[in-house]
Amino acid sequence: MADGVPDTETAILDAALAEVLAHGIRRTTASDIARRCGIARQTLYRYWPDAQAVFAALVTRELVAALPAEAGESADLGELVALLVETADRVRRLPLVDRLRDTDPELFARYILDRLGTSQRAIHAETARRIAAGQRAGFVRAGDPPQLAAMVLLVAQSAVQSAPLVAEWLPEGAWRAELAHALRGYLAPAVGEQR
Repeated sequence: MADGVPDTETAILDAALAEVLAHGIRRTTASDIARRCGIARQTLYRYWPDAQAVFAALVTRELVAALPAEAGESADLGELVALLVETADRVRRLPLVDRLRDTDPELFARYILDRLGTSQRAIHAETARRIAAGQRAGFVRAGDPPQLAAMVLLVAQSAVQSAPLVAEWLPEGAWRAELAHALRGYLAPAVGEQR
């Protein structure tokens, strides 16, 4: 970004976000994105081959942005769980997530049932790194960090995706508290395992 002006890639993704929030993915075309961005459609195609590639980049950008940017290593299990819950809650509250859940549920199904996306891989890698650090410090149970991180990802992803279904029983504060209990119970070392 030079002189406060976003680069073209960022401007295209920002325009795509605005279009998707207004109309959903199925009703947004490359022409819509280019028009909102103030560029020719051919310029958009210099960066991405089609609208689906723009949407994939957009979802990755928004979800990876929910990862903690400057958070240092956690001092104890409580801090690690709080960081995981805060990250899940940031994803849950993303306007893009709400819009896609409402207008494009098949996109969610694709990433839950069929394939891992770039953002899920980034979140998994960061979670595995933090779990390994917690194991070295003695406040996370033994186990393969990537395997533990995969289960944390599944639990958090399920909680995020299904939060609206149980909102009458788990309003926001209770949702956070119960997710924290689930993650703490899963990651805590066994009594004899603690340092």
